[in-house]
Amino acid sequence: MIHNHDHHHSHAAPTNNTTAFVVGIILNSAFVFIEAIAGLYTHSMSLLADAGHNLSDVAGLALALFATKLVSKKTSNQFSFGYRQSTVLAAFLNACILLVSLGAVAYEAIMRITEPHPIEGGIVAVVAGIGIIVNSVTALMFMKDSERDINTKGAYLHMASDALISLGVVIAGMVIIYTKWYWLDSVVSLVLVAVVIFGTWSLMKESLRLTLNGVPKDIDINEVKKYFLGLNGVTDVHDLHIWAISTTETALTVHLIIPELSENDLIYESIKEELHHKFNISHSTIQIERNKGQFHCEQKC
Repeated sequence: MIHNHDHHHSHAAPTNNTTAFVVGIILNSAFVFIEAIAGLYTHSMSLLADAGHNLSDVAGLALALFATKLVSKKTSNQFSFGYRQSTVLAAFLNACILLVSLGAVAYEAIMRITEPHPIEGGIVAVVAGIGIIVNSVTALMFMKDSERDINTKGAYLHMASDALISLGVVIAGMVIIYTKWYWLDSVVSLVLVAVVIFGTWSLMKESLRLTLNGVPKDIDINEVKKYFLGLNGVTDVHDLHIWAISTTETALTVHLIIPELSENDLIYESIKEELHHKFNISHSTIQIERNKGQFHCEQKC
């Protein structure tokens, strides 16, 4: 048996959205203060409930920012991969926070359907309009990297959902001005909550998958195995594991059976480049076994 370990250490760079996170935290903190004051002044439960929801978003942004900072910390004897997976955990917690806060908004909306309270639609619409601007600006700052980093995607969905909720509040506020249909605010809120939950559920599932070291959804492990079997001299592939080191980096370990091993059979640099290019796998460890039937690998699975 020949153990030939090949390590590829050219990691994909984590997204660096420090500025976006800081600006988002400052803008949303200021808006929470304005919205809470307006809610108390107008006795608007919708504004107060939304202020609480936005406060949870500030906490979510702070959590995501903290995770991005941890990524840059060096590895240690206790954390050989560093703190890269903190971004995965932050994405999962962000999804949980968002769903819980939406549940609180939905509960408040249901309560107000049964007992609608008179509110000043004009002030509600103006304050919610400010919310659209604040949340839209923040969401746009995260949009660029939201598809390749679920930590950033979590922040993006938070802000985009808030902008959508604020839009619904503006519309409801304008209609209430002319119709006095106070129950409309609650109905619009429930519809928007359902829409946001539908969009957030995929983030929850993917972040949970990565938290449990599952294969990232954009990688087909069968295709990776097929690629290895297509290499010159490879007769079998086992102990193949693929998992996320962070929300932007993927690792792989594999055992390849090569009965007739030759130095020319495998060009490691080419394999690394193809794994990175075809499957976006940035860290690979390949173990070669010259197994002709007389040896059974204990790690085979």
